[in-house]
Amino acid sequence: MEYSTILYEEDGPVGTITLNRPDDGNMFTEAMCHEIRDVIETIRRETRTRVVVITGAGDKFFCIGGRKDVEIKSTLYAGTLPTLEMYEAIDRLQKPVIASVNGYAIGGGNVLQVVCDLTIAKESAIFRQVGPMVGSFDAGYGTWYLEDLVGKKKAKEIWFCNPKLSAREALDIGLINKVVPDDDLKDATREMALAVAERGSFALASIKGAFNARHGGVSGLSRVTHDLLLRSYLESEESAELNASFQEKRKPDPSKFGS
Repeated sequence: MEYSTILYEEDGPVGTITLNRPDDGNMFTEAMCHEIRDVIETIRRETRTRVVVITGAGDKFFCIGGRKDVEIKSTLYAGTLPTLEMYEAIDRLQKPVIASVNGYAIGGGNVLQVVCDLTIAKESAIFRQVGPMVGSFDAGYGTWYLEDLVGKKKAKEIWFCNPKLSAREALDIGLINKVVPDDDLKDATREMALAVAERGSFALASIKGAFNARHGGVSGLSRVTHDLLLRSYLESEESAELNASFQEKRKPDPSKFGS
């Protein structure tokens, strides 16, 4: 599938989404938000890809978020970038998503890496929330998930005071997972992705679902039940025996229960 604002490529079990607007800070547009959501939904439906990497084009910007003067034609909320649909797609994807931060991660770009399951960054990367400086804010993924990573007091400082955080500072407070020399980012990202890809895909999906259920309410719990527990149950010998006995109009064999 062809995209206008992102690039997507697969290399073995790793799928890489590249935000491809380097001349504009890889800034979100309506089209980019929808394209990221759409490619993730496509990845959800196939079994080739076991890990997804999100990065930015160029060597200066990961993503600097969106801005108020971008023309929006969304039929959902006029004048609002559809970032939530993008974040939600990442959050409910049953495969791990790694943010490979190759430069500035500002505003919505920082929220994007926060929503990802793991983050690796090059040493010169910068992280910052600037919302209140321009009259904006994030009352969901950018606050709740940030608090989980760095704690409530530090999360409030990041939003109230808007400090610029170096990659090392971000690592020290738990905002990201790993920092590598600038020239090593691509190779180190792939090494991390391949290490994750070696783990059991069903186990990884179960773990991700368990983490997300905490914030997802009934939707999060249903996701765990439907995608994971239900699947596991339906593949059990007990389930097979109960289904067979029902179809054959006979009593089930209890010796096959609990196996």
